[in-house]
Amino acid sequence: MSTSHATIVADLSFGDAGKGTIIDFLARQDTTPPVVVRFNGGPQAAHNVVTPTGRHHTFSQFGSASFLPDSRTHLSRFMLVNPLRLAREADELTSLGVPRPEHGLTVDRRALLISPYHEAANRLRELARGSGRHGSCGHGIGETMADWLESPDEALTAGDLADTAVATVKLEQARNRKLAQLNGFLPGLQKVPAAARDLATLQDNRLSAVVADFYTHFNLHIQVVGEDYLPHLLETTPHVLFEGAQGVLLDEWRGFHPYTTWSTTTFRNANTLLEEAGFSGQVTRLGLLRAYSTRHGAGPFVTEDPVLTELVPDAHNQTNDWQREFRVGHFDLVAARYAIQVSEGADSLAVTCLDRPVQRLVATSYRHRGNVIEQLAPGPFQDLDYQAAMTETLITATPAYLEAPPDQAGYLDYLENHLDLPITVTSHGPTADHKCYRLAIAKR
Repeated sequence: MSTSHATIVADLSFGDAGKGTIIDFLARQDTTPPVVVRFNGGPQAAHNVVTPTGRHHTFSQFGSASFLPDSRTHLSRFMLVNPLRLAREADELTSLGVPRPEHGLTVDRRALLISPYHEAANRLRELARGSGRHGSCGHGIGETMADWLESPDEALTAGDLADTAVATVKLEQARNRKLAQLNGFLPGLQKVPAAARDLATLQDNRLSAVVADFYTHFNLHIQVVGEDYLPHLLETTPHVLFEGAQGVLLDEWRGFHPYTTWSTTTFRNANTLLEEAGFSGQVTRLGLLRAYSTRHGAGPFVTEDPVLTELVPDAHNQTNDWQREFRVGHFDLVAARYAIQVSEGADSLAVTCLDRPVQRLVATSYRHRGNVIEQLAPGPFQDLDYQAAMTETLITATPAYLEAPPDQAGYLDYLENHLDLPITVTSHGPTADHKCYRLAIAKR
């Protein structure tokens, strides 16, 4: 039996609960160099880590323990990888004092690659939606996934990085496919200043060869690995951290459609990787929640309070051109219970941002057309019509609040009792020094 331990960290809200800072904290508790496996999403992740000495980085594709010596990151087959952005992030980490971060990086050869054409198409499609924008991050995640589902044999994967000829062909196929898919509304974007750069990308018939040459060069600096790598890593590493991205309420199948991501954000992918590897060690599934609620971008947000948005601005999460506004609200027990129920097996919780000056109001139910909603019932798996109907309800629902105990210990006890899970880690500020274990982390 393996003596290894795997800890899976997933966000049980709309994202931005502090996955990066919790991964950094957990890694610092180990006596061995950290190993982080990314198990969903891609470069749209924005995991902020501030070290006790003041260094700050917003981790995108590298694991959030990368400030620690000899750290390693494995991008699993469920990751969508953008090599150009990955190289840029490696340079950023080097400038922050991380020596050769790419040398500790491994990428599953089956991981999908995001091309410049997928990014451009994503942003152009979002611009074309006008006032009906979904709040995309603009990184091409959905475009890449949709093309893979339609034409898997033409999809770029990490295994193609070393073959310039194959990469060039697949890049051109992606460019031509995007031009055909977007043909209906590209003329209407010709005079939109924000669209100019992305239109030029799609129309550049020389770019594929340039990008393919870069891929070949970049491949020399990283290690692309096969299916046997992760099982060996799990068997030989005392503690492996699985770092999730986005949040369960944005999950492609369980989130509030269509305001979701093209990624499975629950524990599901990590559970699958462990099962495929035949992992027999201890597993901890740690769900993250802020002490209050937040949402970045469009979509239903029942407990949103503009007063709180003004009261507790977030230095690392601000309005941007693609996700748009960063929104703040009161803690939502209804949404948290739903996320836990559909998350594929949370064992314990971490609560972050306990240092922020927020009134301890908690939404215990919703009101909708004369009805009281205390529980959101999960629908059939992969039933997007069901999820869309749930979204319509949430858009017009209003919260019913109770005041939770104002003291911190009482508030945490209150959340534990109402969510029926132990809170094992708490965060009271941006660095690892501001975090502590509340209880021994539950394992199973």
